[in-house]
Formats: sequence, structure tokens, C-alpha cells
Amino acid sequence: MSKLFLVPTPIGNLEDITMRSIRILKEVDLILAEDTRNTTKLLNHYNIQNKMQSHHLFNEHKSVSGIAEKIIGGTSIALVSDAGTPGISDPGFLLVRECIKLNIEVECLPGPTALIPALVNSGLPCERFVFEGFLPHKKGRQTKLKLLAEQNYTMIFYESPFRLLKTLEQFSEYLGFERKASVSRELSKVYEETIRGTLFEIIAYFKNKTIKGEIVIVVEGKK
Repeated sequence: MSKLFLVPTPIGNLEDITMRSIRILKEVDLILAEDTRNTTKLLNHYNIQNKMQSHHLFNEHKSVSGIAEKIIGGTSIALVSDAGTPGISDPGFLLVRECIKLNIEVECLPGPTALIPALVNSGLPCERFVFEGFLPHKKGRQTKLKLLAEQNYTMIFYESPFRLLKTLEQFSEYLGFERKASVSRELSKVYEETIRGTLFEIIAYFKNKTIKGEIVIVVEGKK
């Protein structure tokens, strides 16, 4: 058990966790959590009483060496993010890289991630796709958009509700307003919603709405 486990957690509905993930979270010596407050809700739901330590974007660079030393010393550790699979637009990569460098065993459990249900649910081609995560906010954003305009695979993006309209409008400007797309929000939650159509149609839909929740944008590639 002296290894690093990457344990995916539900992106919304707490039932979307595997029995194996629950077992691992109960058995390890320590759980690293992106936000201990969020993870506490999940642990309480499944009556998991275990030690927790904060591990997030702002302390990841400083803490990876110490965590790796703990595993080498015999501590079994599970890493979780607030939602989905650690390392996918969430902390995790740096720790995995350090563990591999030190020949520490790393095991990633299968489980929830927002990009796959959004892709399959979009109605756009799934056989070849590229996951772009979050676009650069400022530096390099225009250059990235120009490159995306020539991409012929289906593209998947994460976005915040506060920047959704701006991003869709920029997609329309660089990729063309007739480009087909899909916007999924609040996946697996009570107010789950997927809007499909051209970029022009989707922008019109969200234009006068209060936008809330986690967002996944899927855009078709250039034909």
C-alpha cells in the first residue's frame, strides 16, 4: 500500500464514485485534498474517517518533495481534487512526476471526469478529439485561437461561468459563427443542462441568462 493513489471523485452527484475508490480512501494513511472543506462532504457521506492534508495549486510546488518522502517512508497516500480526476486541469501532475522520478509506485483509479460525458453528449464526432482545458486568459490567447481555427479534431474546453460568453464570442470571431458546438454545465447535478447548436445560436441562448456552474465547451473541428 506504500504508494500514491490518484482517486477520482464525483463531479456533482456523490453516487458517481466507485466502490474501489471508497475502499482506497478508507485504507490509506493520508488523503491529500485540493480543498479539505469540499472533500469532507464526500468523506462524511461515505463515513470515511481519515487524516487529510491540503494539496492545491498554490502549495503544490513546495510540498511534492515532502509528500514523496512520506511515501518512501511507508505512508500510503491518496490524492483527490475537488471534482473529477486529479491532474486534469487540477493539481496532481507535479506530484506524479516527482514520484515517477523517485521510482515510487503511482496508481490512478478510473472514474469521473467532466470532459468525457460532455463530449459524448455533444453529438459531435468522438473518434478523434483534443482536450484543451482552460484557454490562456491574456498572454497567448489570440495566438491560441488562431491555431484552434485550423484544428480539424473535436475540441474540448473548460470554462468558468463568468467568462463563458466572452469565450463563445471569441470562438465565433475566430472559428466562425456557424461552427457547431455544445455547452454543458452542472454535469450530473440537479440543474444539468446541455445546449447544442451553432456558436451563434448558443451565444443567443446564454446572452440574457444568469450563468452558473462548471462549464464544458465542445466545438467541432474545421471541415
